[in-house]
Amino acid sequence: MTVEKVEFSSDGYRLVGDLHLPEPGTERGAVVLTGPFSDVKEQVTGYYAKRFAQRGYLALAFDHRNWGDSEGEPRQHEDASAKVSDLRNAVSFLAARPEVDPEKIAVCGVCLGGIYSVQLAAFDPRVKAVALVAAAYNNPGLIRDRFGAENFAALMGQFAQIAQRQSDTGEIEYWPAVNPEGMPAGNPGPEPFEYYGTERGAGSGWENRCTALSVLQELTLDVDAFLPLVTAPLLIVHGSGDQAIPVADAEAAFAAAPEPKELLLLDTSNHIELYDDDSYVLPAIDRTVSFFDKNM
Repeated sequence: MTVEKVEFSSDGYRLVGDLHLPEPGTERGAVVLTGPFSDVKEQVTGYYAKRFAQRGYLALAFDHRNWGDSEGEPRQHEDASAKVSDLRNAVSFLAARPEVDPEKIAVCGVCLGGIYSVQLAAFDPRVKAVALVAAAYNNPGLIRDRFGAENFAALMGQFAQIAQRQSDTGEIEYWPAVNPEGMPAGNPGPEPFEYYGTERGAGSGWENRCTALSVLQELTLDVDAFLPLVTAPLLIVHGSGDQAIPVADAEAAFAAAPEPKELLLLDTSNHIELYDDDSYVLPAIDRTVSFFDKNM
C-alpha cells in the first residue's frame, strides 16, 4: 500500500488530499471519506483510508476548504454547503483517475461527515454506496429540543451578535474546536478533547480552534430532509454505547432511509472509540467493505 499526495479543485479552491492506494491486483473500488467537525486528513479520515486501502479500496482522505493544507478563508471555518460541494468534486477527481471504475465509487462519512455524505448522495447518482460510521443525525428541531428551547434561543442570539460584530469590525471570532470544560467550543466536553486535545489525535494540520459561526453551521444542519432521497445502498454503523450521538438517532435514521440498507451496531462504550480503536474500527471497515463489494 502506498500514499500519493494529490490536489484537486473545488469551486476554485485548491484542496489537498492523501490518496491511499491498495496493492496492485487487489483493487475492489474507490471511496471518498469525510470526517468529524474540525477533522483533518491526518486524523480520522486518514485512519480509515489506510484500512480501506489494506482491503483493496483506493481511498481518498482530504482536507475540506478552510481546513488543514487546503485553501480557503476564513481558516478553520465549517461551511456546510461548501463541504458537500467539496465531496462532489472529490468524486469527480476519483472518477477521472485511470485506475478507478466510475461505477464503483462510494462515500464514507464519520461523525458530522455522515450528514455531508447523505446530502451528497441524495442528489449525486455517481455515488454507488454510502457508509455512515458513528454519524451525526442532526436536525434543527432535535438540537433545539436537546438544548432546551430557551437555551437554544439564547445561543442563536449569541451567534447573531457575533455575526454583527464581525460585520462591524471585519474581524473573525474564534472559539476552541475542543474544550474539556464545555462551551464555548465546537465540540465541548472531555470526550472530544480526549481525542483531539491529546497526542492520540494530534494531526500536523490541526489547530484547536474554529470560527464561532462554525458552531452555528454545525447546530443547524439537517439530515432528515435528505435521507429519504438517498437511492444508493446505505450502511449505518453505530456504537450502542455512544452518548454523544445516541444509538436511537441511528436507529431512527435507519428506519427513515429507503431500501437497500443495513445496520450494524457495535458494543462501544463511547463515541470516539469508532475514531481510532481497532476493536471497533476494524469490524466497521470489514462490514463496510463487504457491503460495498455486494452493492457496487
